[in-house]
Amino acid sequence: MTAAPAPERRLQLSAGLEAVRERITAACAAAGRDPAEVTLVVVTKYFPPSDVLLLHELGVRAIGENKDQEAGAKIEAVRAVLPPGSDLELHFVGRLQSNKARHVARYADVVHSVDREKLLAGLEAGALERGHRLSVLIQVSLDGDVSRGGALPADVTDLAAAVADRPGLLLKGVMAVAPLDVEPDRAFGALLEVANGLRTNHPEADWVSAGMSGDLEAAIRHGATHLRVGTAILGTRPSLL
Repeated sequence: MTAAPAPERRLQLSAGLEAVRERITAACAAAGRDPAEVTLVVVTKYFPPSDVLLLHELGVRAIGENKDQEAGAKIEAVRAVLPPGSDLELHFVGRLQSNKARHVARYADVVHSVDREKLLAGLEAGALERGHRLSVLIQVSLDGDVSRGGALPADVTDLAAAVADRPGLLLKGVMAVAPLDVEPDRAFGALLEVANGLRTNHPEADWVSAGMSGDLEAAIRHGATHLRVGTAILGTRPSLL
């Protein structure tokens, strides 16, 4: 994929953002919700730091990344250009390997994909090295296939308790991806049940990360507070940076 010149690319990103924000506004109106309750996380996997900087100019304050090797280098390049204290958050939304957890926590502000206790020690160590509490969400498997990432709903209570016991971590809520063979409304309805159960013991953990380019309306209907949208804003992903 050949990168467009900066002015043209800015127009492309602006149009994509406007279209997605209109969808969010319409979905919130249909659900009787305030659009201010919904945070848009723009997933920039495989796109260059220049796109992140353009998105920041256009008002985006949360970007999502899937792979440690790419994400760490990209956010370092972006933060080197932005003024100190700029309010750009890096959300790590991909499946996390335990041997990468410590490194991810050194640069990420939020990790959406905590699905097993084995990750917690590394995440906390990296967070403490950076000198902040790392916000984390528990990824929930909605089809029972944990090999693709996510904790079983029955295991969320124990995992949440383990997160809450770590001073370097801050439990924020739950995340899920709707399985391909399940209707999004059904999937996100099930996630909302898990989220409501989690808030019984952790009322402050009120984030629900759900919904992507193709199913964000269903996610909003079922209480999503964070949407992870890439293609609808940035276009088809290139295979390489």
